[in-house]
Amino acid sequence: MKIVADVDIPFLGGVFEPYAEVVYRKGQDICREDVADADVLMVRTRTLCDASLLEGSSVRMVATATIGMDHIDLEYCADHGIEVVNSAGCNAGGVMQYVFSALYGVAARKGIKLDDFTIGIIGVGHVGKRIEAMAEYLGFKVLRCDPPRAAVEGSEGFCSLEYLLENSQIVTLHVPLEPGTRGMADETFFALMQPGSIFINAARGEVVDEDALISAMPKFGAVVIDTWNNEPDINTELLDMVDIATPHIAGYTYQGKQNGTSMAVRSVARRFGIHALESFTPVDDEDHNPVLLDLKGKNHGEIAAVFQYNYPIFTDDFRLRMEPHRFEKLRTEYKYRREIYIETI
Repeated sequence: MKIVADVDIPFLGGVFEPYAEVVYRKGQDICREDVADADVLMVRTRTLCDASLLEGSSVRMVATATIGMDHIDLEYCADHGIEVVNSAGCNAGGVMQYVFSALYGVAARKGIKLDDFTIGIIGVGHVGKRIEAMAEYLGFKVLRCDPPRAAVEGSEGFCSLEYLLENSQIVTLHVPLEPGTRGMADETFFALMQPGSIFINAARGEVVDEDALISAMPKFGAVVIDTWNNEPDINTELLDMVDIATPHIAGYTYQGKQNGTSMAVRSVARRFGIHALESFTPVDDEDHNPVLLDLKGKNHGEIAAVFQYNYPIFTDDFRLRMEPHRFEKLRTEYKYRREIYIETI
């Protein structure tokens, strides 16, 4: 059995070596020659898994240690009998932490009062649910837009995109990148948003039309961007305009990376009968245990201080602004932060 793996998948080194030949490559450098005789391909978002890579190979499974699968040609894989698995929900806690650290941080910096604000969550899957729970815990009103969920569960509790945009003071995107979501945040989208509102994108860069966002920038109270078009060659004009800019690290917590790798490893182990790894979990590090918060009774300034203490998001913002050309290295060399959690949610 041969596995080709992205060398930057954390906690993976040495895991499969007792059971398989393992070849490690930088994700963007994995090529047809590497996978020609491989059984498994383990990747992150930087490996495009399509016909140009997989045609003629012996690959039977692609396991990505990420939530997103827009880097994988699912139709091609289905047509050629290649099983595809992702790590659904692995970084939901990290993205939730990012959103509220950014929200309270930028509000404190710009003097935006968050009292009586409504948070509009577009895409209420693993990540969106965690943001919804934290928002309600903190006393925000919440609007939810998720047409796929509404179609299955019924429309109660969900609203249209137009209603959400017109009635939210905070809009945060958490949709996958698909044909129906590519460029969804366009000129019409931004025109519907309230003047002075806050816009956050920690989903995928290409769900936003960046030219439309640049044009709409004067109407916003604040803009937070973690995911960008054309990564790692990001739009530096947009970088200079937004209030918080980070290098696609919203989900980069220690727990999130543990989750992503363990999910991918377990999927491969089940598929190929490696029973010793079917419950694999990376070794815990006490220095990275999640942090229990109690925010009840605290005012917005105190909440902002707690979030910033546990994740000083403006440090990541500063690093990207100083060296945007090092976008990819900022990601691969990122020091994973500890997640936060609230007992009651």
